[in-house]
Amino acid sequence: MHHVAAAELDQRIDVVRRFNRLYTRRIGVLEDGYLHSEFSLAEVRVLYELAQRDRATATELARELDLDPGYLSRILNGFTRRGLLDRTKSERDGRETWLRLSQAGRDVLEPLDKGAREQIGTLLAGLSDPAQAQLVAALSKIETLLGDPPGPAEQTAVVLRNHRAGDMGWVVQRHGVLYAQEYGFDESFEALVAGIVAKFIEDEDPRRERCWIAERGGEPLGCVFLVTASKKVGKLRLFLVEPSARGLGIGTRLVDELLRFARAAGYRKIKLWTQSNLLAARRVYARAGFVKVDAQPHHSFGQDLVAETWELRL
Repeated sequence: MHHVAAAELDQRIDVVRRFNRLYTRRIGVLEDGYLHSEFSLAEVRVLYELAQRDRATATELARELDLDPGYLSRILNGFTRRGLLDRTKSERDGRETWLRLSQAGRDVLEPLDKGAREQIGTLLAGLSDPAQAQLVAALSKIETLLGDPPGPAEQTAVVLRNHRAGDMGWVVQRHGVLYAQEYGFDESFEALVAGIVAKFIEDEDPRRERCWIAERGGEPLGCVFLVTASKKVGKLRLFLVEPSARGLGIGTRLVDELLRFARAAGYRKIKLWTQSNLLAARRVYARAGFVKVDAQPHHSFGQDLVAETWELRL
């Protein structure tokens, strides 16, 4: 695991705090009432969460919003006094109370929700289309890093596309960074990757060779390459999935797409070269039907490794 030096950690903390100050100022969180209303930001979040559900318990709300139960109880009692909340006893447990917004509560929330959308719309309108796309991609990345694991809806939002300008730089950079962080590979591995992508761009035969990029919201999440070894043999190369996107089935989708293309292109066999310690990649290969046919110890990229050759007959 990579340990961050204290000075570097302090700098990162300062960057996050600076962003927090900027964003809270831009959306008016520091004002007494959210969007000049009588409600605090926390109260509006509770109203919004209740509006997304047919009913909920206080325990569920506290867990979902990460609010102190006592603080949430005071908010809910205030809503009840204002007629914004309906309470009914739970059929499953008499000690539980179901909560749902009353019609008055929905009437209160509607202009607040509309105002929030207009506020963000105004913020985005001040940016060019490319800048908006960059902002949305950056926020999606923040959500991925700090939020809950992505669900099925986010998995389906991942698309596979052919490479375009700038992708090869990303492929080299991410291989260099991730293999250094996760396996301790030195810069010679990044140089190897750079040579592979340079040859691919210079010599690519689009009928038989291809690069696939997995992408969500404009952000690359993974890649794989198919290159020609001989008339009937293709090579799978440079297979990578970002750590934040692992567990979504992206690796399997990339390899399956490569194999479909390889069959249509007339290949009879696909080979690949990997290392014995790349466990996640090896699991994807095995599930796809690849079989290990050779293993040789070697010293490369600053590490003692065992190189493996895998093959799949199509």
